[in-house]
Amino acid sequence: MLEYLESLNEPQRQGVLNTDGPCMLIAGAGSGKTRVLTYRIAHLIQSKNVDPFNIMALTFTNKAAREMRERIEKVVGHEARNLWMGTFHSVFARILRAEGHHLGYPNDFTIYDTDDSKSLIRSIVKEQGLDDNIYKANTVYNRISAAKNRLISWSEYLTNAELMGDDAANMRPEMGKIYKIYATRCFKSGAMDFDDLLFNTDKLFKEHLEVLNKYQHRFHYVMVDEFQDTNLCQYFIIRKLAAVRQNICVVGDDAQSIYAFRGADITNILNFERDYPDLKVYKLEQNYRSTQNIVNAANSVIKRNRAQLPKNVWTQNEEGNLIELIKAVSDNEEGRLVASSIFEERMQHQLKFSDFAILYRTNSQSRAIEESLRRMNIKYKVIGGLSFYQRKEIKDLLAYLRFSLNQQDEASFRRIINLPKRGIGDSTVDKIVVAANDHGTSIWEILQNPSPFVGGRAAAPIEDFVAMIKRFSMELGRKDAYEAAFEIAKGSGLLRELYEDKTVEGLSRYENVQELLNAIKEFTDTPDREDRSLGAFLQEVSLVTGQDEDKDKDPDKVTLMTIHMAKGLEFKYVYIVGLEEDLFPSQMMLSSRADLEEERRLFYVAITRAEKRLYLSYALSRYRFGRLKNCEPSRFLDDVDQRFIKVSSKYAGIESAPPPSSQYAKNLVNGIKKTISSAPVAKAKPAAYTPPADFIPSDTSALQAGMKVEHPKFGFGTVVLMDMSGADKKAKINFNEAGEKTLLLSFAKLRIVKEANP
Repeated sequence: MLEYLESLNEPQRQGVLNTDGPCMLIAGAGSGKTRVLTYRIAHLIQSKNVDPFNIMALTFTNKAAREMRERIEKVVGHEARNLWMGTFHSVFARILRAEGHHLGYPNDFTIYDTDDSKSLIRSIVKEQGLDDNIYKANTVYNRISAAKNRLISWSEYLTNAELMGDDAANMRPEMGKIYKIYATRCFKSGAMDFDDLLFNTDKLFKEHLEVLNKYQHRFHYVMVDEFQDTNLCQYFIIRKLAAVRQNICVVGDDAQSIYAFRGADITNILNFERDYPDLKVYKLEQNYRSTQNIVNAANSVIKRNRAQLPKNVWTQNEEGNLIELIKAVSDNEEGRLVASSIFEERMQHQLKFSDFAILYRTNSQSRAIEESLRRMNIKYKVIGGLSFYQRKEIKDLLAYLRFSLNQQDEASFRRIINLPKRGIGDSTVDKIVVAANDHGTSIWEILQNPSPFVGGRAAAPIEDFVAMIKRFSMELGRKDAYEAAFEIAKGSGLLRELYEDKTVEGLSRYENVQELLNAIKEFTDTPDREDRSLGAFLQEVSLVTGQDEDKDKDPDKVTLMTIHMAKGLEFKYVYIVGLEEDLFPSQMMLSSRADLEEERRLFYVAITRAEKRLYLSYALSRYRFGRLKNCEPSRFLDDVDQRFIKVSSKYAGIESAPPPSSQYAKNLVNGIKKTISSAPVAKAKPAAYTPPADFIPSDTSALQAGMKVEHPKFGFGTVVLMDMSGADKKAKINFNEAGEKTLLLSFAKLRIVKEANP
């Protein structure tokens, strides 16, 4: 038997060996799907003598593609570098670079990121005299993106009565017109947004059958990872590519389909067998990642969903600890309890900070967690913050590089025309854009003869700008990416302007630009890279994903991220926080069974990130949208089989905890107290109040000054003043421990008592 087959279980082995015809690998969480896909490709090359140039393998992140290629290379050698392997966007961009001229695009077309697209949309809304509070860039962008993912062009959109009716009902009747102008302007700029890379590939194959035939015969085998995350457009393309030989293999898990908001369509995997009656299905059900208790708990959750492919995930790993449930009075206490638990687990088991992850439904939840981690000197990193490539100074230089390569690029033109300052105002820029649109020509044509369209004073700096861009453009053909980029950074004046800013922020921006130049140098110095041009670098940068950028110089940190960002990752210890109704599941995902089931799949994904220990937590009160809100435990907690879960008694208030029973525990608590006391906190807070089990709020409609009350967070207090003005009644209450607070009676849950009983 081949050496690489010996490490596989029987379903994995069958998935590797049966390479011909349609195949679906249903891969449960932690079941080793990457290994199977890797060995399947290696087997095609090594045992069936398939040329790597004839294999297409599609993933959803560059990181996944890179890791898979490296594994394949260990088996088959350098031939792995000839695979057509990468993300959908990067592989289809490669096809469009070669074939885009059939659709009227230049081979060096610009790829607009989300910010570029939204900037163009804002310009269009302004030019059309529309209300930008109604036609918000984010709303318009998402509407256009959804249409493209469903393969609806602007012309089809304008004739679709249902879509136009929805827009009218939502007070946005001009949405279709904006879509048309946006698509037209992108085309004139020689630019595609991310959705166009898919939409135009499908269009290319539909309208130019000779091109489709070329690639159908080039790719003998088509493989797709994370198939449950594909949208309609992606599925149509891969079906077309595999139509001749039918050698299509998809790998995925319907239980981990969590990207419907991005256009992912779970029916692609649920109904795959309908499109391929001869489909071979292999279920990868053995989990190699998690303990038995975690696997069983995850199974008990996901079985509540109706729409799913049946499977029975199991593991031979140790039974492991029960899942611990942390109950907190407030979001701040939740953060403190989680931080204390991490502190203890790390000390007791000699773990690294990087062994821990804290997952939440929304980014706003990180505040309370971060504050608690800082107080205990626990190092952490937040995944999903501002990307390196989204920083202003980086986007400024990238815009110069892009415009030097493609002078039709309107978004880049708008960004750099007055950077550094040249005395060219927004009104002059608008006149240039309007002139180009009115005359049916490009911005670049207007720039080369600006006098008829702009004032005399603006013409001279525009002419200087044009001369500079022409000089940069000439350099591109003679220099590699780094030499050209350095010349543009220097010649544009950007480097000098940043260097002369000696503020802390200015120095940071200058260092960031130097880091970008370092990245370009690294790109050109890669030994086996054939194309070292600036265009090749810009394409690679434009398709970078969030996970691809995670190159922390100090990786030993607790990871904080949304559950969506955690997909595909694993950690020894996982904390899922904020398990409350209207937060998780989200209030916006309760209108239909399909939405609720997606939220449950998201919870399943979160659970299955854990290897050794899993903690779930919720708070009884939380500040949301500026108001203190009383919370109920999430319905998902009831989905977890109670045999696999226990309520945690750890750190239910360190100051009031019973005496430690061991010297280790004493040292641990003393260490936590010492850490907290030495942290830079302005004022120590009293221990959080825990209400009795029989706490039931009273009717406060007759509440008066002088009454004694009990609050679930602040404890006992006396009503000092009632404010009956305005829509919301307020009460000023002097609490025994928390001090004076003003509470909205519509939100505050108070129990009226005869006398204070602190």
